[in-house]
Amino acid sequence: MTGEDWDRLLAVINGRRIEPVPVGFIIDSPWLPGWAGISTLDYYSSEQMWFEANLKAELQFPEVIFLPGFWAEFGMCTEPSAFGAKCTWWEHDLPFAGKVINEVSQINDLHRPNPKTDGLPPLVLNRLKHYRPAIEKAGHQIKFAVARGPLNVASFLMGTTEFLTAIRTNPAEARRLLEMTARFLIDWIELQVSTFETIDGLLILDDIVGFLGEDDFKGMALPYLKRIFQSFDVSVRFFHNDAAGLVCAPYLQEMGVNLFNFSYNHTLPEMKRLTNNAVALLGNIPTIEVLAAGSPEDVRDSIRAALDSLEDTTRIILSCGGGMPAGVPTENIRAFISAVR
Repeated sequence: MTGEDWDRLLAVINGRRIEPVPVGFIIDSPWLPGWAGISTLDYYSSEQMWFEANLKAELQFPEVIFLPGFWAEFGMCTEPSAFGAKCTWWEHDLPFAGKVINEVSQINDLHRPNPKTDGLPPLVLNRLKHYRPAIEKAGHQIKFAVARGPLNVASFLMGTTEFLTAIRTNPAEARRLLEMTARFLIDWIELQVSTFETIDGLLILDDIVGFLGEDDFKGMALPYLKRIFQSFDVSVRFFHNDAAGLVCAPYLQEMGVNLFNFSYNHTLPEMKRLTNNAVALLGNIPTIEVLAAGSPEDVRDSIRAALDSLEDTTRIILSCGGGMPAGVPTENIRAFISAVR
């Protein structure tokens, strides 16, 4: 992320009015490899191809704030791999982390991993170390520590259905698992922060919170997310949940979140109301139906509708309702930018 982009991001979070409204996208392996003309496997296994794909996006769309910026990741496998999850890789598809818990009693046998040595986290750090000089030469800095959230990691370790069921049938064991994943994530984020002194932001991604009712959210998600976000003194505390976001929106301030990316099924005015206009919002046109599969005119129409719905455009970064999906063409991103401007 450039210094100019970082300053714009902070200005939005602090409630300053910016014209035109900034454009930002979360970009990573679902979109970047295909758009850059390389395989997904090459994107993960070649540090040079990873860097060149990210740099190409930055150079081609300098108007856009790309978040978190040069994201070193291995799909959903990074954190589960540290717990011993088997990672399955495909040439043109996202990898998958297999379960390590086949019955609830096995939660008691699980041990907290060390992000310095276990699984893929050390490779994530090394990628950033190796390419930090090139990233900075291009005018960018490593500004974010990034991690999947505690429920997201737990759902990979146990299986989503099994974990959600355990929240109701075995709440003590589910909390034990969440306690372990949360403590590991704090260790992992702390390692990133201590490795790169330029980090001043935190991005946590956890869609599983969107599958919970309010009582389960307050009991099983809020305490752990709050602990993670409030463990770090950073300027940007960014939460992504593009499943149902209404359950968590009223609690974002309590969690310590000041930037939220959510499902396009919720409108920007609705989220402004639920967050008391105190949290910056990243959204919110449909990801696949419009940005990926629609025409440039569809994109422009969606942007116009989003802007027309807002009486107040402070604390808004226009984006899609989630991360950039696979298959978004260059012309649709151009249409997005031009419609905003």
